[in-house]
Amino acid sequence: MVFAHDTETSLASSAALINTLGDGTEQGDTLRTVEDLDAFVEAWEYTGSRTHDEAELAAVRDLRPVLRRIWTAEDDEVVVAEVNALLSGARALPQLVRHDGWDWHLHATSPEQPLATRMAVEAAMALVDVVRSGELSRLRVCEAEDCGAVLVDLSRNRSRRYCEGGCGNRVAVAAYRARRAAGPQPTGPQSAGPQPTGSSTNSGISRSVRSA
Repeated sequence: MVFAHDTETSLASSAALINTLGDGTEQGDTLRTVEDLDAFVEAWEYTGSRTHDEAELAAVRDLRPVLRRIWTAEDDEVVVAEVNALLSGARALPQLVRHDGWDWHLHATSPEQPLATRMAVEAAMALVDVVRSGELSRLRVCEAEDCGAVLVDLSRNRSRRYCEGGCGNRVAVAAYRARRAAGPQPTGPQSAGPQPTGSSTNSGISRSVRSA
């Protein structure tokens, strides 16, 4: 494990939230309705107060470009400024808590805070660990040419290159077809066709109930 479990889970959910932006078009956006948000919250097991209205949806949608700026920043000073802004804007006060099967971990907002605030602070707290560990290079953008999804590389050898949308296998298939089209291939294991890359599968993160 690269980071504490709650940090890895928060990074994964933050990446998933950013990726709901899709290709940046309205059609590609997968967080357009309150029902979409309900499904996202359920999938990532956020707890705490909810209003289930358009204002809550809008606030969460507005958080996505902020997190993407952090994820894709090339200067750690930019990351730090954005993270500090999220924490100070929410008046975050870290507290050690233990609940719902989770051992001691940090919360920095109360369950009564708005959903978007809790999401923002949880992401910011996880990013604090990333910055302090000097591991910002683990926040990446999928290397597939036609994909802009973000990912967090939690592999031991820092080898993950593709998002969880199937890009790794898709790139492998395309490379295999290109080799076939280029001419005869040598016999042996390499001629058996594209092999799963493993980089587009899930990151091995198990999820437990938590709130920011």
